[in-house]
Amino acid sequence: MMSKVDMSRLNLRTSDAVSAVPPARSQTSLPAEPTEEDRSKDAFFAQVGEIAEAMIARHGNEFAIGTLVLAAKFVAEGRSLVSRGAEAGEAAGAAKPV
Repeated sequence: MMSKVDMSRLNLRTSDAVSAVPPARSQTSLPAEPTEEDRSKDAFFAQVGEIAEAMIARHGNEFAIGTLVLAAKFVAEGRSLVSRGAEAGEAAGAAKPV
């Protein structure tokens, strides 16, 4: 599970002014149960990790890094990462077998 940032370990004070950050929970308290959203995000992160490892094994680090950076750029720009429609079906049929 990806945990929340432990605010008690961050030095957020840059002046003597009163901080708007609430005090951190006691170190002895139990961590909160992960939410459904946390579990969903963890599952997606695991899938991305598996895909990245497969790309590295097959084509190397540079390919995996380039692909992930390009995907992040597309997400940031709001562009589709998957071709849809007639062109996608034709492209899939022309792909080399693994």
